[in-house]
Amino acid sequence: MEESLLNFILMGLAVFRLTHLFIYDTVTEPLRQLFLEEIKESEENGEVIWHYEPKGKGIIKFGGLLLSCHWCLSVWMGGFIFAGQMVFPFVFTVVIWVFALSAASVILEEVVLKYF
Repeated sequence: MEESLLNFILMGLAVFRLTHLFIYDTVTEPLRQLFLEEIKESEENGEVIWHYEPKGKGIIKFGGLLLSCHWCLSVWMGGFIFAGQMVFPFVFTVVIWVFALSAASVILEEVVLKYF
């Protein structure tokens, strides 16, 4: 994939989708449980709020810090996608397109749900 506006947009969408996958999607919850502790708090009005705190020390805590901060993880995902594109262009072109299409689908679904 050559450097272009299209490549930038596709890589940005792929990073967005991968970050969301690891931090919020149900399918990766077992992975997050290895690194994060769920803390349940009840507000005075009865509303339940969940907080996530990193577990352990060292690499486990570092993983927990990344998985509890979408801004932080997106930087690492961006580096992963960019480096992968440089080292394995054919493989990562497919990966980028798949996750970019998924991100576009998610964004379109949210727009349809909100405005139509």
